[in-house]
Amino acid sequence: MGPISRLLSWFSNDMAIDLGTAHTLVYVQEKGIVLNEPSVVAIEKDTNRVLAVGSEAKRMVGRTPGNISAIRPMKEGVIADFEMVERMLRYFIAKAHNRSTLIRPRIIIGVPSRITQVEQRAVRESAELAGAREVYLVEEAIAAAIGAGLPITEPTGNMIVDIGGGTTDIAVISLGGIVYSESVKVAGDQMDAAIMSHLKREYNLLIGEHMAERVKLQIGSAYPLAEKAQMMVKGRDLISGIPRTIVMEDTEIRGALQDSVTTIVTAIKLALENTPPELAGDIIDRGIVLTGGGSLLRGLDARLRDETDLPIVRVDDPLISVVMGVGKTLEELALLRKVTSVSTGRF
Repeated sequence: MGPISRLLSWFSNDMAIDLGTAHTLVYVQEKGIVLNEPSVVAIEKDTNRVLAVGSEAKRMVGRTPGNISAIRPMKEGVIADFEMVERMLRYFIAKAHNRSTLIRPRIIIGVPSRITQVEQRAVRESAELAGAREVYLVEEAIAAAIGAGLPITEPTGNMIVDIGGGTTDIAVISLGGIVYSESVKVAGDQMDAAIMSHLKREYNLLIGEHMAERVKLQIGSAYPLAEKAQMMVKGRDLISGIPRTIVMEDTEIRGALQDSVTTIVTAIKLALENTPPELAGDIIDRGIVLTGGGSLLRGLDARLRDETDLPIVRVDDPLISVVMGVGKTLEELALLRKVTSVSTGRF
């Protein structure tokens, strides 16, 4: 390490970032998780000036006047708006480091398993433009497995399913590498969209993203519930244009989510079919590990148990397992070398 690099590292606290479609989490070395905010940027249309980022910007979604636009720059796990991701990362990096301009940290970012070379370059360049000294990319499935405490460097098979906001990543991991991976662009966001389109189609009721997410969390399920659940859903009548409230039941929302859940279940079955026999034996013993915010959908573990006849384990804190896993690679250089399949910079 040269004198300039040594000086830079003196000022920097290395960071791990889970750059998610719905939320971005930042882990700083020796401090842990310092930031967990929605991946949303609010801008003034005329000037393109950033007005708010994160939680403050999310509150503006669906509530902005004509001259303000709330943008979600990540779509289906990858960058949809390069400039906005760079601005968002710049804001989050500054916030995580108490706005110090001297900081040029080394950054490790979790990315979807099936990310293309072009998408890798976009993530890397946006982080570099936002102030990173070096950028490393770690596949989210491996990061989630590390964060969940799975013994990924051992010669045994571990299957992890990470259901995020934009994508569901499925991976069979052994000896620190991915033996088989599958990624489908169906996850939490698509479930919200399915609820919105169901209410529009069946009741001529237009609801926003916030309300759809609340419906999913309160009465959404993938398997019949022990007790019936219902909630009042508020929206705008498409025919009269007047605000209206209807009462929805869990059975109807389960029907609306059926296609999304079936897509995830089918992808998991496909991954099991493509798993080498020796590792399949390990999965029979260890089961499938569920993580990511989408895994919190009620009854999803029961549905998978029914479909696969395998043990299903949901990690204790599924929302943070990816960032915790990426964070652990910050602390252990040997582990970073082993799992960084797509990287730039020097060790």
